[in-house]
Amino acid sequence: MTQNKENFDYVIVGGGSAGCVLANRLSENPKNKVLLLEAGGKDNYIWIHIPVGYLYCMGNPRTDWGFQTSKQEGLNGRALNYPRGRVLGGCSSINGMIYMRGQAQDYDTWRQMGNPGWGWDDVLPFFKKSEDYYAGADDMHGAGGEWRVEEQRLTWEILDAYRDAAEEAGISKVEDFNRGDNEGSAYFRVNQRKGWRWNTSKGFLRPAMKRPNLKVVTNAQARRVLFDGKKASGVEADVNGTVMQYRANREVILSAGAVGSPQLLELSGIGNPAVLKQHGIDVVHQNDSVGENLQDHLQIRCAFRVEGVKTLNQRAGSLLGRMGIGLEYMLKRSGPMSMAPSQLGIFAKSGPEVETADLEFHVQPLSLEKFGDPLHPFPAFTASVVPLRPTSRGSIHITSRDHKVQPAIDPNYLSTELDKLVAVRAIRLAREIAGQTTMRKYNPSEIKPGSVYQSDEDLAKVAGDIGTTIFHPVGTCRMGPDETAVVDPELRVKGVEGLRVVDASVMPTITSGNTNSPTIMIAEKAASFILSA
Repeated sequence: MTQNKENFDYVIVGGGSAGCVLANRLSENPKNKVLLLEAGGKDNYIWIHIPVGYLYCMGNPRTDWGFQTSKQEGLNGRALNYPRGRVLGGCSSINGMIYMRGQAQDYDTWRQMGNPGWGWDDVLPFFKKSEDYYAGADDMHGAGGEWRVEEQRLTWEILDAYRDAAEEAGISKVEDFNRGDNEGSAYFRVNQRKGWRWNTSKGFLRPAMKRPNLKVVTNAQARRVLFDGKKASGVEADVNGTVMQYRANREVILSAGAVGSPQLLELSGIGNPAVLKQHGIDVVHQNDSVGENLQDHLQIRCAFRVEGVKTLNQRAGSLLGRMGIGLEYMLKRSGPMSMAPSQLGIFAKSGPEVETADLEFHVQPLSLEKFGDPLHPFPAFTASVVPLRPTSRGSIHITSRDHKVQPAIDPNYLSTELDKLVAVRAIRLAREIAGQTTMRKYNPSEIKPGSVYQSDEDLAKVAGDIGTTIFHPVGTCRMGPDETAVVDPELRVKGVEGLRVVDASVMPTITSGNTNSPTIMIAEKAASFILSA
């Protein structure tokens, strides 16, 4: 039985990175009555807040949707787990905490594609608006905002050595990746406060929840957007097993992410008629682009065994070592338990013809067979290389009219010759850095993919064996001026009224780096559109 609830001015679907920002900004005006619906629960799980706790949040139904991709031809038939946050704070509650904006060229490209107001100079003020940068404000950083950015609280000899080796290979050391051109090496800045994870729930939502005009409902999974003709009028949601309808007097805003937002559009009758009719869904508005244009970053995990230096493999390999790690975190909020999944970053060009860095290294003082497996019993480090501008395009589409059934996720990794070439170059560059003079005293020997693979053909194939997502899906509700885009440059869904999409799905092309903070910027900019409407 459906129950009706009270009316709101704005109904936001998804209490993740974008949704928390919107809930804060839209409720700043006490005249706006705002509802935030989150399919997951509260972010009161201890492992959300201890940085290393991502290990216990990904794959955990308490915090993760538990999605999986279809089998990928480019990954030699493998399917991948596809973590997405299902909890207040969304992916900012389970991700790698890396503060990364991407590069100026990314946003200037968006503008050149016909999206006015989305160039680097346009979006920089929105990055700065919410930022609380540890070193204070300057021409590129903001201070006093909700989104805390700090230095990491650890050092590793093997990472310092690999950074020195990168310099030997011609990659300069830099201090800050977030000034528009990322080329160089530095330790990543992280979204933490004094050794604790800082998510968007803490930064944006909790302060706003004190306002009487904001209501937050958890364990509320949206079933569909409600329409009066072509105008979005509200949201139907499953709240702890009860079907509820929430009315929106002004706008419905989908912030359910690159998986959830296209799924909801299709469940609501917006999409390709062939997909909708297959599942008995009436067409409210035809748009064949819904769910298309999926882009994601693949990480090519290269690993090297070393000698004469400590890595996390040894420190965490014994009971005494683990006790020491725990004690260090308890006393100082530092050490391995404060670690983001990746510590050292290197941005480089895959070839001389590339204009700006198109590779991002995530270098870690550890190694394992695959995510979730135990660490290797010998000292080693991993240099995961991410091709930043993939040309492969995939899709996400519903497989049922039941909102609880996972959509089909097909990233279509390594489906173009250019992506295969860049993956080969990525492996060769990781090897080149490991082979520099600085690294010789550690006697590095390649364990992944393995030195037996030398030809371009062999390396392209093995990239499919060792490649895995680094969890950056975007693009499935593409922004653009053309009629085939899903949303316009102000993120309004085309062909209907009163409906916007505000999350990473609106990116026309993927940013050159980690995607969480760009999503927060998108929400900041969207709030300015909505409030001035």
